[in-house]
Amino acid sequence: MEATTATTDIRSINDKIERESAFIDLLIAEMNKAIVGQKHMIDRLLIGLLGQGHILLEGVPGLAKTLAINTLAKAVHGSFSRIQFTPDLLPADVVGTMIYNVKENDFSIKKGPVFANFILADEINRAPAKVQSALLEAMQEKQVTIGDTTHPLQKPFLVMATQNPVEQEGTYPLPEAQMDRFMLKTVIDYPKLEEERLVIRQNLAGTTPTINPVVSLDQILRAQQTVKEVYMDEKIEKYILDIIFATRYPEQFKLESLKPYISYGASPRGSINLANAAKCYAFIRRRGYVIPEDVRAVVLDVLRHRIGITYEAEADNITSVDIINKIVNEIEVP
Repeated sequence: MEATTATTDIRSINDKIERESAFIDLLIAEMNKAIVGQKHMIDRLLIGLLGQGHILLEGVPGLAKTLAINTLAKAVHGSFSRIQFTPDLLPADVVGTMIYNVKENDFSIKKGPVFANFILADEINRAPAKVQSALLEAMQEKQVTIGDTTHPLQKPFLVMATQNPVEQEGTYPLPEAQMDRFMLKTVIDYPKLEEERLVIRQNLAGTTPTINPVVSLDQILRAQQTVKEVYMDEKIEKYILDIIFATRYPEQFKLESLKPYISYGASPRGSINLANAAKCYAFIRRRGYVIPEDVRAVVLDVLRHRIGITYEAEADNITSVDIINKIVNEIEVP
C-alpha cells in the first residue's frame, strides 16, 4: 500500500513540475535569439538561477559571457549591472557608500551596482581581496551593510563572475574558501564552426535581436521554491555522498591511486550543491525526480573548484577534472 502511495506522490510531483517548468523552453528560445550555441553555458546559468547559487565562468574573451547574463536579465524582466574588476576598485564601488548631503546637513546612502537581480563581476581575479570579499559577503548573506544600516538585496539575486584563464600576471586569484561559495564553476569553450559562421553573419548584417521579457521575476521566485520539491530517492542521495566521500577518502572506494593527487576533498557545500544542481537539472529537463544522469551532468561544474590537487598531480599533468571523471567512472551507479 505504501509503495502505491509513494508512486502516486511521485506522479503528482512530476505533473506539477511539468506544469511549473513550462517557461524554461520559452526562456531558452528567447535567449537563443541573441546567443548562438553555448547551450552548456545557458543551462548552467539557469541552474544557478533556479538553485539560488552563483556561477564562476572561465573562458577566453569574446565567448558571449556578458551577452548571456544580460540577455537572461532582459528575458526575465530583471535589473542587470556589470562591475568591471580592476586593481584600483574599492569595496564602496561595489556595495555603495555614505555620502554627505550639504543641503540636508546629513549623510545619505548611495547604493552600489550590487543592488540588481543579475550581477556580472567581470574578471573577478583582477581586484584585490577586500573587494572580492565585499562581493562574496553580499553573495553569501544576500544583504549589504552600509554604515549602520543593513539592506537586503533584490530577489532573485544571481552573480556571474568571470575569469580569464589566459593572462594571470598581476591578478589576485580567488582563495579556495571563496571559490567554494560559487555553486558552479563552468569552463566554456570556443563555438563550433557552423555556430561561428552564424555569429559572423549576424554581426555583419548588424541585426540585433530584441529580447522580450517572457518570464516574470515572480515566476522565477516560484520556480526556486518548486525546485526543492523535485523528488530525490535515497539511492541517489547515497550516490552523491559516495562521490563526495571518494574525493576525501579515495582509498575507501578502491581508488588508492588517487590518494597522492588530492590535497583536500569537497566540503559539505559540495554535497549540498551537487544535490541542488541535480534537482535544478531535472527541473530544466521538466522532470519531477532526479536520475543518476542528472548528477553526472552537473558533477564537473559543481566539484572542479572544490578539489585541491597536489604538486604531484601537477607534475603528472592530472587536473581536478581527471580526478572527478575517474571517481564518477568507478562509483557504482544506482
